Parts: sequence; structure tokens; C-alpha cells
Amino acid sequence: MADFTLVLFDDIVAQRWEPFALTRPAGELLFGTLRLRERAERVLGVRCSAHVAANHLAGFAEEGTPPVRSRADVPAEGARLFLSSRAVPAWGAGEALMPREGPVAIGGELVGWYSPAGGDGPPLKFLRTPSPETAGWPGDPLTIPGRVLRHVWELMSATPEQIVEDVAALFPSPAPAELPAGVHRIGGHPVILGEGARIEPGVVLDTTEGPIWLDEGAKVRAFTRMAGPVYVGRGSTVLGGSLEACAIGPVCKIRGEFAESVALAYVNKAHDGHIGHAYLGAWVNLGAETTNSDLKNNYGTVRLWTPEGETDTGEIKMGCFLGDHVKTGIGLLLNTGTVVGAGSNLYGAAMPPRYVPPFSWGTGEELTAYRVDKFLEVAERAMGRRDVAMSEGMREQLERAWARGRPDRR
Repeated sequence: MADFTLVLFDDIVAQRWEPFALTRPAGELLFGTLRLRERAERVLGVRCSAHVAANHLAGFAEEGTPPVRSRADVPAEGARLFLSSRAVPAWGAGEALMPREGPVAIGGELVGWYSPAGGDGPPLKFLRTPSPETAGWPGDPLTIPGRVLRHVWELMSATPEQIVEDVAALFPSPAPAELPAGVHRIGGHPVILGEGARIEPGVVLDTTEGPIWLDEGAKVRAFTRMAGPVYVGRGSTVLGGSLEACAIGPVCKIRGEFAESVALAYVNKAHDGHIGHAYLGAWVNLGAETTNSDLKNNYGTVRLWTPEGETDTGEIKMGCFLGDHVKTGIGLLLNTGTVVGAGSNLYGAAMPPRYVPPFSWGTGEELTAYRVDKFLEVAERAMGRRDVAMSEGMREQLERAWARGRPDRR
């Protein structure tokens, strides 16, 4: 382990990664096979002690996550590495990190600051907008290999490539997986089976384009075709259907068509329906046959709502982005490039708008504010079904998120 602690910070760019920034720090988003925070910890061989994030995220709590703190409340003992949540240090970057005071860069872009024991750390304005101007540092930065994510949709579009890199780094010389009789394998990339992972007969694993990793306790039921690169997280179950180039976090249930998409954690898509080029936040529940479009009829690039306004993503394929605790009713259809704010409950035959504000309730364009007491009641009930208790701090954080996301209803 390194002799410093890690502090992840959400700069102004990460704080605009909606629909997720309202309910979680960016470091707790899944990218490839790991959350951004988990990868930084593993690559650098260090523990993350805190997220420095927006004030409304105070109280955020999930199993194994560090607390959200203000800059003034970050523990000052010992050496610290402040690192942008958007930074993705390459595997092996830990060996390239030769700690010395001052800014840290990836690919010429400032992404962090190393503060030795007794050091003051970076200027507050640096944590908001890392740059040479806000750093005010006379020397050259310390450079480490890696990449920097700039847009929220990169968490989806770059995940297949990241899965390949993660598996190669974490399993450099994997032993051939012993597959049960009746499981068919195609291709030469590895299949990784975690402890307790189970595959039923009648499953096809296609590793022609990339590896497949089933983490501890993951299950794949019969009549599933899975084409790598694919990661299935701890305790998740694939119930059947076609999966391709996707990442599934822990304790999810996925069925139907799930292509080039990400399910963060505790996602329930237990029925048929197409989800493609999408990112689903934690505790999302999709009603049967919920389907998104991910390709425009004119094959043009997709525009996506962002807090700064609609942005041309430059991507031809772009599905939906659903914030934490979003629920959909049976048969819901979502247009290309739809963003649904956290805590929304959508149902009915009418297609909702391409941007749904947080904590909305209703059908089509007829959307009203989801009452905070009713939202919390449903969220707590859903979490209880997976034996996860909502802490008082988490409840207060979600109440603040509701007030921030529904300023018209305060």
C-alpha cells in the first residue's frame, strides 16, 4: 500500500454529470468492471478516505464507500493525493507515481494534486476547475498514464474497451475456465469465473470480440447468449436473452436485450425489452417490455440534454440515461437520447419527453412532482427487498436531492 491517502473530488464538469450527479459523487459510477473510485484505489494501491463533492451529497452512504465531505473537513493527517473523479489512471500508474508536492497530470491535463504530510493541499478553486491558472504552481506537474472522461456518455460508450483493459490487468494469465456440460463457447478471449459463479446448460458465451467475467456468485440462466466484452457483477443474475458489450454491477437482474449498456447496481430488468447504449443508475426498476431507441431514423448523431443545454454527442448510437431510483411501467417506450432524472416514476403508453426532470411522476408529457414522502417510502421498500437498509444520512441526502431537483415544489 502507498503511504498516502486518496481524496477524490468532483470538479465542475463532474458535478454536471446528470442524471447521476444529483444523488451520488461521480467516483461511485461504474466504468468498465469497477467504479471509478475502486479503480483508482486498486491502481494506486491506496485507500480513498473521502469524496469532495457538492454540498447536497452530504450523507451519501453505500456499502464500502467513503463519506462525502467539504474541502475543510477532509482529514489533514499524513500525505494525500487529491484526484479528479473523472481521472482514469492506467493500470500500472501506481508505479509511475513518484510522490512530490504539486499538481498531477494525465495526458497534459491537470487532474490532481499531491500534498505531502503537513502540506496545505491544492487551492480550493483548483478542486472546482483544475488548470494551470488555478494551480498557480511554478514547476511542471507530475505526469501519470491514463485517460480523462469529459462527458457523461463516455461512461457508457468507452466501457467495452475498459472491460478489456481491466480483465487483462486483473487476470494476466488466467487458467482456462471449466464450463459445465451444455455451455457453448466461441472465440479466444478468456472466460473468468469468480467463486460461486454458475452457468446453466444452454448458454452461449461468445468471446470473439472480448472477455467475459462473471464475478463472485453471478448466475447465468439457460437461453442466454452473451457476447464479450462483458462483466457481470457480484450476486447478479442474467435471466436469459442477448447481452453484448455491457457491464452489470452487483445484485442486478437482467433479461432480454441488453447491448453496449451499463447497469450500476441493484438494477431490476427482469423481463424482455431492448435496452441499448444506455446507462442505468442504482435501484432502477424497468417494467416488462420497457424499450429504448438508440438509433435515429436518419442515422444522424444524437443530441443529449445536459445542464448546459442540448449537446451533440457525436455518437450515432445513444440510448437512455436513467438516474438512481427511476421506475418504469409495463411497455414504456423511451426515445433516442432520453435522460430521466433520479427518482422518477414513468408509466403508460405515451412516450415521455427526451428530458424528464428529477422526481417526476406521470405518463407522457403529463408529469407532476413525485411527493418526497411517497418517493422515500417506495425507495425504502425497494431497498428492503434486497436486505439493504436506508440510513438516516441517506434519507436526508435524498430529501436534499428532491428539494434541489424540484425547486418548483419547495
